[in-house]
Amino acid sequence: MSNLPRKIRLMEIMQDGSEYWNYEVIKQAMQDFGFQSDFSRDTLNMDLIELAAVAFIKEVDLKVDDEGVYKKGFLLHKYVITEAGKTRLSDACMYAI
Repeated sequence: MSNLPRKIRLMEIMQDGSEYWNYEVIKQAMQDFGFQSDFSRDTLNMDLIELAAVAFIKEVDLKVDDEGVYKKGFLLHKYVITEAGKTRLSDACMYAI
């Protein structure tokens, strides 16, 4: 179980600079935090939206979830961490030690 704040852990998952679909990041974070509920899933998704709003991650693609991998009929977002996000992550992890 992760002891990091949720948003920091979400950025940590994406720190390699690869592009990730929201459901991929959320699935990993749910395992890390021991979350199982739809509410937790949706809260983590909102955290990703907030990280994008402050430019710590950037949306690079989106599509409708036709297969139900996250929530059928809802938008799936693909994100990549930004340089600002990497800097914030580095600062946050330095103080978490």
